[in-house]
Amino acid sequence: MKEQITYDIFDKVDIRIGTVLSVKKNDKARKPSLIIEVDFGKEIGVKQSSAQITHYYNEENLKGKQVIGVCNFPEKNIAGVKSQFLVLGVLEEDGKVVLLHPSQPTKNGLKIA
Repeated sequence: MKEQITYDIFDKVDIRIGTVLSVKKNDKARKPSLIIEVDFGKEIGVKQSSAQITHYYNEENLKGKQVIGVCNFPEKNIAGVKSQFLVLGVLEEDGKVVLLHPSQPTKNGLKIA
């Protein structure tokens, strides 16, 4: 387990729900990756990210899916892509990522509490 943090520190992390608008392969990445564009609602807007999530996900099964992302990290260049958020998932023992998503459809941009 990582070190404990206070609620005040956790409260600084802006975690939101959004819907995947587009998905394409990131051909410049060293490891198989997808470039995803996600609509996080009016306040945040559309953001993109490059993510190593190709074991279970592709354009057909990811487009239109709601995902959870950290929206207030600074932009980072990942294999030629301006990554603007971090999509959240569970890392399995073999390195495969299972994305987190709501059990019911929700409005884009809602904050995770």
